[in-house]
Amino acid sequence: MDVRLKRAYEPAESADGYRMLVDRLWPRGVSRERAKLEGWEKELAPTTELRQWFVHEPSRFEEFRRHYIEELRAQRPHLAALRRKARAGTVTLVYGARDSEHNEAVVLAEVLRRGLPSTGTGR
Repeated sequence: MDVRLKRAYEPAESADGYRMLVDRLWPRGVSRERAKLEGWEKELAPTTELRQWFVHEPSRFEEFRRHYIEELRAQRPHLAALRRKARAGTVTLVYGARDSEHNEAVVLAEVLRRGLPSTGTGR
């Protein structure tokens, strides 16, 4: 399974395969033409409330991760469809955050690669 991560502000490349935006909001200053996306899965993005609480604060990442994984449990059909795409070829999760280590794409990629963790563990 080939799941990659890339900022929306980085140029698209043919090696990216299926490019999907995983943010709830469109990245500022990026045109649809420049983004070169095949999909935009708003349903797989964190809720507005969780996103606003997190504000990409690294010290909140572990708690954000736990809550976001719980939200993803309600999106099993979307996760399964995306996992099928990743098994068939490269999937690049596109995100707008500046921090490449503390964002929703990192968590979503982990869930796609490993599956949803057991309830309550968050890992």
